[in-house]
Amino acid sequence: MDTATIESKGIAPRALSYEEERGKPMPSYNHSWVQSNIIVGFSRNKDYRVHSELTLQIQGRRYTPDISLYPRSAPIDLRHDVIAQPQPPLLVVEILSPEQGSHDVMQKLDLYFAHGVKSCWVVTPPAHALSIYLPDGATKHFTTGTATDPVLGVSVDVDAVFS
Repeated sequence: MDTATIESKGIAPRALSYEEERGKPMPSYNHSWVQSNIIVGFSRNKDYRVHSELTLQIQGRRYTPDISLYPRSAPIDLRHDVIAQPQPPLLVVEILSPEQGSHDVMQKLDLYFAHGVKSCWVVTPPAHALSIYLPDGATKHFTTGTATDPVLGVSVDVDAVFS
């Protein structure tokens, strides 16, 4: 049943779950900690704005990467908010949750690249691993040291991400 039919019959529409609304599992404790550490690392670069859990509107569907980077020059209008951002970010970060499979994440990366994202990071907390994927298929893997994005030049200390 569509929403109009449900409402005409006096049935209250069911609220979407976190997973349904965002298209991904609910973040865990470790996921949240790693996400915060990456945001702190990215925030040191003043050329970009860091967004956490910003919903993107792509092909009529909504996707919510864990972290998105936009150019600092992108306008911010605090009087008029955007619920689902139609403009793609330059970079997205997906942090694998315990219930999330890599196949689903790789499909999202393909979608992000097809819509203008320049770089995608995939973080695997149990392995203390961070991988940077590029549209041309190139991939860089890090488990220690400094992970530097070859497209945007942003970097994070991998050891600090997982500590």
